[in-house]
Amino acid sequence: MTEVRFYHLQRKTLEDALPQILEKTLERGWRAVVMAGSEERVEALTQHLWSYKEFGFLPHGSARDGDAEHQPIWLTTEDENPNAATVLILTDNALSFRLETFTLVCEMFDGNDYDAVTAARARWKTYKAAGHDLTYWQQTDRGGWEKKA
Repeated sequence: MTEVRFYHLQRKTLEDALPQILEKTLERGWRAVVMAGSEERVEALTQHLWSYKEFGFLPHGSARDGDAEHQPIWLTTEDENPNAATVLILTDNALSFRLETFTLVCEMFDGNDYDAVTAARARWKTYKAAGHDLTYWQQTDRGGWEKKA
């Protein structure tokens, strides 16, 4: 089954944490789909990934750019995999019904948002019942990740 990692954001925002996960993904030679909750969020993340570092960026695209098959990172609101990614990153409580088509799924949720935490707990139960391999990662005081379950 698919490995699903839950990333509990407590000290950093999605905008701070997402580039770290995407950098690791690209370092391993993997492709990723980032699924967001709205077109506005996709556009905001697109702009952020171009400028989050003073001397670097993460190569990516969205429907606005086209050529999905050439994009190592694809940002979308759709439950799709147009760039043949092996990693799916779900943000903003986005839902995918295609988990089995990915090797790794990362659920990133805001630990300061009660509704987001409640929804993540419900997804954990659903994924566990489906037989997926689950792990839970919590941010440390320094902003790194510690495996808790």
